Amino acid sequence: MNVYTDLSDYIKHKSAVVTVGTFDGLHRGHLKIIETLKTIAAAVNGKSIVVTFDPHPRSVISKNYDLKLLTSLNEKKRILENIGIDELIIINFTKEFSQLTSDKFIKNYLVDLLGTVHMVVGHDHKFGKDRLGDEEKLRELGKIYNFDVTAVPPENNDGEIISSTKIRNALLEGNVEKANILLSRNYTFTGLVVKGAQRGRVLGFPTANLKLDDNYKAIPKKGVYIVACSCENEPHYGIMNIGYRPTFEEITELVVEVHILNFNKDIYGKELKVNFMKRLRDEKKFESQDDLIHQIEEDKKKAIELINVLVN
Repeated sequence: MNVYTDLSDYIKHKSAVVTVGTFDGLHRGHLKIIETLKTIAAAVNGKSIVVTFDPHPRSVISKNYDLKLLTSLNEKKRILENIGIDELIIINFTKEFSQLTSDKFIKNYLVDLLGTVHMVVGHDHKFGKDRLGDEEKLRELGKIYNFDVTAVPPENNDGEIISSTKIRNALLEGNVEKANILLSRNYTFTGLVVKGAQRGRVLGFPTANLKLDDNYKAIPKKGVYIVACSCENEPHYGIMNIGYRPTFEEITELVVEVHILNFNKDIYGKELKVNFMKRLRDEKKFESQDDLIHQIEEDKKKAIELINVLVN
């Protein structure tokens, strides 16, 4: 997959099949659009092209918007490359860019720059200044600039339309299993292993403290989770704690830490990728250190039992 951030490097195609969006999460609804894009591109012997934006448009347009991303830009790149997209174009979303009307965006970018012959959009697609561009506008301009339009119907789960907002809400509730179903893959964190207070080591359960690779990443509800993780391409399982360590001290910075099962290596400074599998329990304050150790032992026992069920 070719990735373009400098549009001056881009060479216009004769048969560009294009979709445009933020695609945060690249959930099942998004994947339906991407698969349609690939199918049409193959049929016309063209290029499948995804146009997305960085930073997220809402972080630029909306004041005091508490943005929580399901996928970082690097995660988005990896997913699209694995899907088999030909080209990814990342447009730097600025205040100035946000003032482009839908007509100008289509003419300047989709037609003149990309050479679009076919646009693929979702059922609720909106674009351009004040989000006035929609399927009807695209079809109208398609007749002028000679490109076709395919609108992809929404993807449903148990009668509920899948959306990035619903996935964020599931994570806020700690329902990572629902989030995984809507995403069609496990929700993922990636970050660097950094030194923490080393409380886990004292308790006999050393943990890897994570500094996430994106400060805007959506973090599931505080609690304890079963996770699959990998470091330097080695797969492992573990127990993740998200919270404020209420048993020991009052801290204001949220801690994200993983006890990796059957693991005893120094991985400080290494990248750790974590996939959420299942929620075990809420975070809670224990009366004593011994009570906490007993609970961690129970968590570990239950996690191992559930991992054997989940992966077999």
